This record gives sequence, structure tokens and C-alpha cells, in this order.
Amino acid sequence: MLFRLFLCFTLIPMIELYLLIQVGSVIGGFNTIVLVIISGFLGAWLARLEGLNTLMRVRANMQQGIMPTEDLLDGLIILIAGIVLITPGLMTDAMGLALLWPVSRNAFKRFLRKKFDELTANNTIDITHL
Repeated sequence: MLFRLFLCFTLIPMIELYLLIQVGSVIGGFNTIVLVIISGFLGAWLARLEGLNTLMRVRANMQQGIMPTEDLLDGLIILIAGIVLITPGLMTDAMGLALLWPVSRNAFKRFLRKKFDELTANNTIDITHL
């Protein structure tokens, strides 16, 4: 677990910095900054739009007496995407935008379901393996 945290807080920022430098050397520093800002605004707008759509589906399902498990999982993934989009950088913006896109979000949901099924296969959850 400690190694994963190390990767998240050390390796990812280093990769982001490398990407920003490389892109900046090709398109220029100002254009790189503008690109990061535009992707952040686009991501925030998409996260808001997808989040509101998901909230409306949750409400509609609840009014019909249906448990909105898929929509709640969508909402969680959209929240994660929004958090990732707040982090400045090209790689994290691409990851956040991918999580907002319904096709890749569904693939991520399948991955999460598979992991959850593996963790609960013997009716216990060991949080050290998350």
C-alpha cells in the first residue's frame, strides 16, 4: 500500500512535469498552459453535465422504487473524474476526461465490479489489498 501511495504522489507528478515540458517544447509554454486550462474547464463542464444527468436518473429510479446502483456507481466515477481533472496536467486531464466518457466509464465499472467480486468471493473484505 505504501508503494502505491509513493507512486501516486511521486511518480505521477514527475510524469506530468515531463509531459508538460515536452509538450511545451513543441507548442510553446503559453500554449501548453492554455491547453491545460481549457482541458480543465472542459472537464469541469462535462463533469457537471454528466453529474446532473446521473442525479436526474437516480431521482427517477428512486421515484419508481428502483435501487439506482448503476447510477450511484456512475456518480462515484464522475466524482473521481472531477477530482482527477482538478489536478493540473495533461495525463490526469486525459484520465479524467476518459472517466467522464460513458464508454470508458462503463469499462471502468466492469473493472470495479470484477475487483469487488474478487474481494468478496469468500464473504470477507481485506482492505489492505485495495
